[in-house]
Amino acid sequence: MTRSSFSFGRRTLLAAGLALAAATPVLANEPIKIGLVTALSGQSALAGEAITRGMQIAIDEINAKGGLLGGRKLELVRRDDEANPAKGVVAARELIYREKVAVVFGGLDTPVSMAIVPLMNQEKVPFMGPWAAGTGITQNGANPNFAFRVSAVDEIVDVGMLAYAQKTFKTQKPGLILVNNPWGESNEKGLKAAMAAKNVTPAGVEKFEANDVDMVPQLTRLKAAGADTLFMVGNVGPSAQVVKSLERMGWKVPVVSHWGPAGGRFTELAGAMAKDVHFVQTYSFFGKQSPVGERVIKAMMAKYPNVKGPGDITPAVGVANAYDGMHLTALAIQAAGSTKGDDIRQGFYKIDKYEGLIKTYVKPFTPTVHDAVQANDYVWAQFVDNRIVPVGLN
Repeated sequence: MTRSSFSFGRRTLLAAGLALAAATPVLANEPIKIGLVTALSGQSALAGEAITRGMQIAIDEINAKGGLLGGRKLELVRRDDEANPAKGVVAARELIYREKVAVVFGGLDTPVSMAIVPLMNQEKVPFMGPWAAGTGITQNGANPNFAFRVSAVDEIVDVGMLAYAQKTFKTQKPGLILVNNPWGESNEKGLKAAMAAKNVTPAGVEKFEANDVDMVPQLTRLKAAGADTLFMVGNVGPSAQVVKSLERMGWKVPVVSHWGPAGGRFTELAGAMAKDVHFVQTYSFFGKQSPVGERVIKAMMAKYPNVKGPGDITPAVGVANAYDGMHLTALAIQAAGSTKGDDIRQGFYKIDKYEGLIKTYVKPFTPTVHDAVQANDYVWAQFVDNRIVPVGLN
């Protein structure tokens, strides 16, 4: 080797070393992107915004403490799925392949989440569910399973719906009125199992489409069959139409609902009888709050001008589930020591304890349990003057 070629080689190595050194801090300071696919338009846009706000408040807290993995800040990247499964998959693909997100939060609708989760398992990117309750989202048969959730779970909610109806309304012969999609199917299965366990026979099972505006025929059949309570599962629009149909019929019957009515303009769409619907929630900002609850209310009021108090944090479950889900995800990333999908998946299992908004989580995830919220974590609520208030606090 000539002296000149040796010098050239040394200069090349030196230049490469300097370039690498210059690039390393940039890499260390690159944000960790967190994706969100949810309904940001349409009747459920309010719920999509609540999820966004819950995640953002948590991200602000994490970033204010220095971020993760040696100073990397978290950055939220959102996409609107318009409550459409096909659009949800396109949005998730864009977040994974183009935005290179570390984790994808799924939004509101069980059919959308059910469509996204197989992609997440295929690409080995963790999925965190802050709203959609379909049992099959987390219990999807995949091994390894990348789907986690901080939200309601249909099969647990269904047991709770029956117990609440029996205790509150002395229900003996409930009628089921359900949306005709995978979420409705998930709850039909769960409600039938819950009733069978208590030797309760339903009056009947009726279905409606998401865009139906008249449920009088279905409700008339349930009334004729002797239904003494209605178990309702549907998002804002069709749930409101069920209530309007009951009003047209003049049928005063207790309605015990999954949490669909909480997702948007239910009182506006359902009218005067909206207040008579009792529905499940995972959290309420009314009543005595934990220190975490007080901190979140204060942060929401400081960041969002339209939040003047607890009544403006709505729907509360969107904020609370997303807030806790984001903090648990951050703990998983920190435990993983990296942003690689499988490392984060295993990081969820390493979480020991987290004092959250909904509760204090202790070992919230295991290889066989991917749902952090359990049966005793639910609250029953109703609308009072357009506010979602726990039953008994009005």
